[in-house]
Amino acid sequence: MTEINEKVVAWAKARNLTDSLKVRPQMLKLMEELGELSGAIARNDTDKIKDSLGDMQVVLVILGEQLGLPADEALESAYSVIENRTGKTVNGVFIKDGE
Repeated sequence: MTEINEKVVAWAKARNLTDSLKVRPQMLKLMEELGELSGAIARNDTDKIKDSLGDMQVVLVILGEQLGLPADEALESAYSVIENRTGKTVNGVFIKDGE
């Protein structure tokens, strides 16, 4: 686990946020942060975009801890799936070959 993720997990544990029974509220928090990010992008508010991206990462680290799946492991797993993926970008969206 990266040092920053360890700090986030320690912060969450100190605030009793890592209990697996709190997954639903944490998922709702992620959706709230996504809404804030969407609004910031719509307004081209760079500071708020940065803040929202960071907030979402914090929430994902906590959610992973609640589910027993460290965020670093989830990211490594996802990257191992995409690292050799081929395709093309259309209108800013990557379309993998075969779709």
